[in-house]
Amino acid sequence: MFSQATKYATKAVIYIWTQSLEDRKVGAKEIGRKIDTPEAFTAKILQTLVKAKLIGSVKGPNGGFFVDESHAKVTLKDIVKAVDGDALFSGCSLGLPKCSEKNPCPLHFEVVRVRKELEVMLTSKSLKHLAVEVIKGETRLANVV
Repeated sequence: MFSQATKYATKAVIYIWTQSLEDRKVGAKEIGRKIDTPEAFTAKILQTLVKAKLIGSVKGPNGGFFVDESHAKVTLKDIVKAVDGDALFSGCSLGLPKCSEKNPCPLHFEVVRVRKELEVMLTSKSLKHLAVEVIKGETRLANVV
């Protein structure tokens, strides 16, 4: 359903939350190792997330990636948009330049319905909330916690 980059980004942010809730900053190498992703690709994704202000980073010996209350409302939709853009949420699913309620493609009304459901799914819980579920053992993220 999601691109590999979005999957990695989501797992990374959830892992960063699990560590930030314990007052720890983490490096790209640790994140990649804990979520089983390639370090270089993970580092690139993390920089994208920092640029989008979905996570923070600090350089230096006590530095690393972190999240705090300013990131508490970040949702999966925010991650998808930062990593893959908003094509999943807009535009014609068949690529027609002018697709609308008045000029629909054959899939228009079904896609509108699915996008509404997807919006609810992607915004119903913050990444912080998902991390708390992982910490409590209610959900699982491979090799985390």
